[in-house]
Amino acid sequence: MRFRLTDEQRALRDGLREALARRFDTDALRAAVAGAGVGGGGGTEREGAGPREGGGGGAEARRAGGPARLDRALWRALGDLGFFALRVPEADGGIGLGLPEAVLLFEEAGRALVPGPLVATHLAAGAVPGAATGETVVAAVDGGLVEWLGEADVVRGDATGAVPLRSLDPLTPLHRVPAGRAAPDPAAVLLTAAEQLGTAGRVCALAVQHARAREQFGRPVGAFQAVAHLCAGILVRAETARAAVYAAAVTSDPADIAAARILADEAAVRGARDCLQVHGGMGFTWESEVHLHLKRAWVRTQRAGSVTESEEVLAAALAAETA
Repeated sequence: MRFRLTDEQRALRDGLREALARRFDTDALRAAVAGAGVGGGGGTEREGAGPREGGGGGAEARRAGGPARLDRALWRALGDLGFFALRVPEADGGIGLGLPEAVLLFEEAGRALVPGPLVATHLAAGAVPGAATGETVVAAVDGGLVEWLGEADVVRGDATGAVPLRSLDPLTPLHRVPAGRAAPDPAAVLLTAAEQLGTAGRVCALAVQHARAREQFGRPVGAFQAVAHLCAGILVRAETARAAVYAAAVTSDPADIAAARILADEAAVRGARDCLQVHGGMGFTWESEVHLHLKRAWVRTQRAGSVTESEEVLAAALAAETA
């Protein structure tokens, strides 16, 4: 399959990247992490920086130094840009575009590590008043987990008995709910894969940048074969995932979406881990964003059915073809 971005799609992608560079750059990312009670003084996360097992949610947990606060101004700015209303029909006040365009925007959001229940709010646009404009924050029960429950105005699904968890990612507060697992929305699976693709592309750029700039024994570390191989592996996985995610956005085939999710999860998690290796120990300091990408990628792997369910979908589709 040949897939090339149109001029309009490139302009859409570039427009969001420029907007995020103004509204949520690396300094804003660090400020958000510091606001969550971590990253202020050095190398390790302080006790209580994430949601606690058995504690309360919302404002009470925040007073304990827990979940991050959602930037409502940024959320409304995303609404103004059409991020949430992108696939709402024009007749209903939306932009009327499709999954390929949504994938491009979610890739950029993943690249910038924009915090918040982006997928849940995007999927609720057109159904929940205010979601399309960013005035309403929507969380969703997803496989027994809920992201950003304490900041949500509307929760889709049964969140009764939700228990806060200590999240790996300081910018993704989590709650566990006792509800059973429901079949994930294929669009949620694909948009999660797009966010993972954004992380994969970003850590590739960070690894190459560091490999060129950092010197040891009078040479850039990228000149050493071991580091060069790490960077090459990050690039190959990212571009393989990109082809799969873009193709799935065009076909909307469940098997294609499952394959894209598997490849994107691998590209994000392994890419971030290898990027950490390129950076050495400094990659896990709060001054670096590399470890934040790894933590967000780990959390995303549990979202929208998880990679295990995507493997089952893909295996069933392949078995049906050979039957």
